[in-house]
Amino acid sequence: MPTSVLPQDPLFSFSATAQIVLDPLTNQLVGVNQEACRLLGKDRTEALLLKASELFSKSFPDLIVFTQALLEQGRGWRDDLWVQTAQGAERIEIMGRSATAGEQNHLYLSLQRVEELDNYRKQSDAQRHYLSGIGHWSRVSRIFQEFEFQNKLLLDAAGEGIYGVDANGTTTFVNPAAEKILGYSAEELAGKNMHNTVHHSHADGSHFGAEQCPIFAAFREGVVHRVNDDIFWSKTGKPIAVEYTSTPIRENDFIVGAVVVFHDVSEKKAYERQLLEALSEVEHLKNRLEMEKAYLQEEIKLEFNQHQIIGSSPAFQQVLQQIELVGPTDATVLISGESGTGKELIARAIHETSNRSERPLIRVNCAAVPADLFESEFFGHIKGAFTGASDDRPGRFELADGGTLFLDEVGEIPLHLQGKLLRVLQEQQFERIGESKTRNVDVRIIAATNRDLRGDVENNSFREDLFFRLNVFPIESVPLRKRKEDIPLLTQHFLQKASTRANKQGLKIPISEMSKLQDYNWPGNVRELENIIERQVILSQGDIIRFDGIIKATGGEQAANAGENMPQTIFTEQEFRQQERRNILLALKRTKGKIFGNQGAAALLEIKPTTLASRIKKYQIDTASF
Repeated sequence: MPTSVLPQDPLFSFSATAQIVLDPLTNQLVGVNQEACRLLGKDRTEALLLKASELFSKSFPDLIVFTQALLEQGRGWRDDLWVQTAQGAERIEIMGRSATAGEQNHLYLSLQRVEELDNYRKQSDAQRHYLSGIGHWSRVSRIFQEFEFQNKLLLDAAGEGIYGVDANGTTTFVNPAAEKILGYSAEELAGKNMHNTVHHSHADGSHFGAEQCPIFAAFREGVVHRVNDDIFWSKTGKPIAVEYTSTPIRENDFIVGAVVVFHDVSEKKAYERQLLEALSEVEHLKNRLEMEKAYLQEEIKLEFNQHQIIGSSPAFQQVLQQIELVGPTDATVLISGESGTGKELIARAIHETSNRSERPLIRVNCAAVPADLFESEFFGHIKGAFTGASDDRPGRFELADGGTLFLDEVGEIPLHLQGKLLRVLQEQQFERIGESKTRNVDVRIIAATNRDLRGDVENNSFREDLFFRLNVFPIESVPLRKRKEDIPLLTQHFLQKASTRANKQGLKIPISEMSKLQDYNWPGNVRELENIIERQVILSQGDIIRFDGIIKATGGEQAANAGENMPQTIFTEQEFRQQERRNILLALKRTKGKIFGNQGAAALLEIKPTTLASRIKKYQIDTASF
């Protein structure tokens, strides 16, 4: 039920037009009259249960613009809104005003069907033409003289501009409203060609002849011409936006001239431009919010404990303490660690404990950003800045304003682009591509890498100044083999999660099987553990989960037998990288170059696709050859 309902005034209830009262704050109808109930096909109780968003569902964005205009200007009019009536969605003409009573602000709207109004106006036009005596004029001069003398009071009182022309386009009479609008006196216009005087050019100043004039076409063709968007020129040379109707005058089946009724719609056009600008701004904001929403899909909450992270081992508790210390600050954090250790979860935990948690955490996978799109991705661009830039686009820094920017795999940024990133990190200022305007942002930086950035600095593949700018508060993401006490907790969490997905409830892992998991060395870390649990849940036939042969099949070694079974060969760093490259080539060959998905090389290697992509880039492997 609405929070408040206006008392039903008898005069309001029996008004000839449909009237509704809207509370803009609650989106609720608080008053309706009988005509409104008839229009909507509902009784008063049902109508008062409606919300404006339901009533104007087909054109709700336009209603928002209209109500804002009412609140700012007090009054307004529109004829392009659609209302859900008893006959379905119908186009409605609305007159509205806002009124304040105490602390309450209500919008009073008068609703009329556009189709009905058009019919009434057509009937009124026909009646007005009939009463004007147009059909009784015997010759054009006498006709216009009679019209001027007998209807002088009517012409003087009319708010619309009215003038007459004979069959040659010569002005025969002008009413006071036309004089006021055009700035000419009747004497100045009398006897002059009306087109050449006030209708000679388009809005851009280009000339057009009388043979193209819709006013003259009325008496050339013998039909009424209505024009909703045209220009008349005032005596001062100022263009005046007008709407007009040119009606032919007949005598004895001969067309002897035309009467033109016109309105100055300059204010209306200005108002329409304001509305279009407001709609354009709304559309711009809508696009930005949609982009931000796309970036924030990864923000969906998981059923983790504190900070969405699971772990009780001493090594992991130290990480949690570091999160608690650095989270409330604005310090830049560099998270390092192997793939699959949960560096992104740590970044999200830091963001959630900060005073920026109400703003977004925007993630950028630096390894996946092509070098030629780096600036556009990070700083945005304006329309036309380069081929394909069909619209303005904010970059990741702009979207993260007031929040946190997470630079994942920051070590993969090409060396020649690191300086541009450093400047923005230091100054918190940037320019979109193609724009000279400098934009200021307030962004906290959290970076993550699985590389040895200190070694990269020594090898001149990573800027030293950028490294020091990022390494303000370092956090090491602990590999799973160094916190095996957490494996039972993680296993139970992943088991419950996978069981829910597979719709298999009551699955259990015996203690003996749990011991196998704790004995394994987990080169793929937490991600590998989750994948194995999910795989066994899918393959399970009973209620017991076992891992016989599974752990070995994933490429690991049993920690208990590590001393006996480990290869005795010691690889140099270069040999190790060659071995890693051969391993990637073998996986790509087996998957025919496919990287992503369940059948892709990343899944086969049990690493993130983005990590594999960065290593492919690092080793300069051409996936097209597969």
